[in-house]
Amino acid sequence: MEAEQEPVVSIVTPSYNSGRFLEETIQSVLSQDYAHIDYLVMDGGSTDGTREILERYRGRLRYVSERDRGQADAVNRGFRLSRGSVFAFLNADDTYLPGAISTVVRHMREHPEAGVVYGEGYHVTEAGEVINRYPTQVFDPEKFRRQCYICQPAAFLRREAFEAVGLLDAKLHYALDYDLWIRVAQRYPMVKVEEYLARSRMHRQNKTLRHLREVFREVFLVLRRHYGYVPSNWLYGYSAYLVSGEDPVFEVPRPSPANLGLCVLLGLYYNHRHPVQFLKDLLATARQTLACRHRS
Repeated sequence: MEAEQEPVVSIVTPSYNSGRFLEETIQSVLSQDYAHIDYLVMDGGSTDGTREILERYRGRLRYVSERDRGQADAVNRGFRLSRGSVFAFLNADDTYLPGAISTVVRHMREHPEAGVVYGEGYHVTEAGEVINRYPTQVFDPEKFRRQCYICQPAAFLRREAFEAVGLLDAKLHYALDYDLWIRVAQRYPMVKVEEYLARSRMHRQNKTLRHLREVFREVFLVLRRHYGYVPSNWLYGYSAYLVSGEDPVFEVPRPSPANLGLCVLLGLYYNHRHPVQFLKDLLATARQTLACRHRS
């Protein structure tokens, strides 16, 4: 981190027709108890009144409103315009909790080795009511082989770490953060802190929930790219979604012969070079799923 007493923290919000949530997101940044914030909103040319909202905050943030190639491209472009030694991106429907940025700066000073500092976060409803805790875990690079356990709006990077891994992959639209954490973890330690830093809004217009099929396929692409293998827990969740429409974000998939059969076919397709590993993996996942459902 730069030698100045209080480092500049740059926040980029990618936005497109998210006007009904955007003002709350902006206020969650501008109301932080930290003075050195460099805030940019990268709007993809919205037609829903977003420009009018942004104009109300002119002088307190910078914004660009023009077409882009999606969320990752918008974040990357915002990063290149930013000046902070600490960097984060906050989607236009997510919010920071009070004190989040000062908390992160303190932990980054305590952990100069960390490329990323991330905290706890909440899933919230469209109205902002807490649904549950995001399933964040202590950093272990090997865990990324099976899950993305970092709450993206509750994660902050050092500028040099984001630059060193080549920013976000602009070809990705759903698993861009998962891919980023895997690449950063190959070069830098990450530090999990216990404070709650952000809220991640889950609603039916949310990109993840609206395009679950595409989300799964992109996650599989990322996992095969980095590890050459798609673990059974991801494939079982996808099978349950295809067979019964279950939402794997909030539900433990129901065991069924149809789910299991489809999962086997998908697993042998995606992991055709590792069939024995996959079948052993699937058996362990099925046992774990049954145990979770019995406990619930």
